[in-house]
Order: sequence, then structure tokens, then C-alpha cells
Amino acid sequence: MKSQAVVMRRTGPPEVLRVEELALVPLARGEVRLRSLASAINHSDLEIRAGNWPILRQARFPYVPGLEVVGEVVEVADDVSGFAVGERAWTTMQGLGGVRAERDGGYAEYVTVSADVLAPLPADLDATRFASIGLAGVTALEALRRLGPLGGKTLLVSGATGGVGAVAVEIGRALGADVVALERGSPSPPPGSVDAVLDGVAGPLFPTLISALRPTGRYCLVGAAAGGEVSFDVWSLLDGRVLTGYSTETLDGDVLRAATRELLALRLPPPPTTVLPLAEAARAHELLERREVRGRVVLVP
Repeated sequence: MKSQAVVMRRTGPPEVLRVEELALVPLARGEVRLRSLASAINHSDLEIRAGNWPILRQARFPYVPGLEVVGEVVEVADDVSGFAVGERAWTTMQGLGGVRAERDGGYAEYVTVSADVLAPLPADLDATRFASIGLAGVTALEALRRLGPLGGKTLLVSGATGGVGAVAVEIGRALGADVVALERGSPSPPPGSVDAVLDGVAGPLFPTLISALRPTGRYCLVGAAAGGEVSFDVWSLLDGRVLTGYSTETLDGDVLRAATRELLALRLPPPPTTVLPLAEAARAHELLERREVRGRVVLVP
């Protein structure tokens, strides 16, 4: 059995992403094979492809990108009891693609994973619609937890047109917050105007965001699209402001399954989504790097 997959044999521009045919090896104990239905592209995929973030394994190439995949179970190892052929499931992070790259990633026709890292999905779920939320939704949901209860609070989300930001805006509203969506070109928020900040931008914007917090307000970093070098007035911490962050590198199967249930229950509208065939992965990366698309880009076989 073989699988079409997007393969990198070196880092570089989007053109290094090429479709190849890979042989599928028999399942090991505890494994499940998915037929991919949809795989969203994440900012990490672009950084890894460009060589900005290292692949942390001895043999870096060949490398199949993709931090997440929504699929249909087509094969189950003999010792796996939690999933059956024909069911839908998804997974993200936990060594799938990414810098850890313990397994080939989600840019493939078939994806093999450990059953422990899977979360079940309803049989009638729109795979592409859910994939457009996917990892961005889990990241946003878990990061927003770090900001405390949001009902009746004013939440500022920076990078609100990006993958995580767009979903975070909708989750914040669903949780009862008054959401300020900060986009490129938006006016600066007034000092002391918000209770919480979810930041995916950082860089030069960071001091403005800290200033926007009211005393005892909370800030959570989920990304630094504008750079990690920041400055701010440390005296602002004397008013009880709390600064923290969240990374899905700490994600495990239990957290993923719990977050998936919550995301499904929230019934979020999907962010703006561009759907492209797997064979156009290079074009998809180009569109994202040129900022020619809003929201998320999803690859389908």
C-alpha cells in the first residue's frame, strides 16, 4: 500500500515541497492509520520549511510536514480497542510533523499515529470545517484558560486575522467576553482599556498591549509573529498585571480529547478558510507568506 505525501528533502522556499509516493509500513502495536480528509497549515510549517526552526531529530530528511490531520480510520492495530475502521478522528502536535517530527506529518493521503494521541469526531462532521478550527482552536482555547473567566470581561486579541487569532475572537465571544480584534492597521488600544490580552504578535506591539491592560489584567503569549525581542515599563507590573504564555508543545491526548469536546460544544463559526489540494502545498505556503489569505488554509487529498 502506498500514500501520496508532500515531502521535503531540504529546507528552503516553498518549491522544496514536492509530492512523492511513499510506501506504508505495517502498523506497530498501538497504532491507527487514517485516510486524510483535511490537513490545516500552521505557521510552524512555514518556519520549519524555511529552515528557521530546526527539525529536532538526527535524520532530518526526508520530512513530511503537517502538525494536524482530520481523517477516517482505515486500519487499526490488533491491540487497539478505542477506534474502529470507518470512524472519524483527528490529532495534532504530539510528535506529528513539527520540530519533534517523531512521525511523518499530516500533508499526506494516509497518516499513521498512535491511538493515544487521537481524539474521536462525530461521523457527520464536516472535516474541512473542523480542520479550519483544529489546532488553532485548541491553542486559543487552552491559552484563553490562562486568562481566567472571561464572561463580562474585555478581551483584546492581537493578530486577529491569523489562524489562532481568528478562532480566539470567536471563542472569546462564545465565552461571554467583549472582544477587541486587533488587526494590522488597527488603531492602538487606549491604555487601561482591557481586562485580558491574547497575543500572537509581540515585537514592537508588546508595550502597547501591556499598557492596554487594566490593573490586575492578564496577558498570555501564544506567538511572536513580529519578533520575540520586546520591551516595556516594568513599573506596570506593580498594579498586579500577570504575564504568562501557552504552547501546544505540552499537549497530550487527554487534553486534546477534552479540548475537542469543548470546541464541538461551542459550535464555532469557521474562520475564513482557503481550501487547496494537497498537490498545491507549495502554492499554499506562498499565499500565507505573502499574506494573501486571511484565516486558515486547509489541504485536502
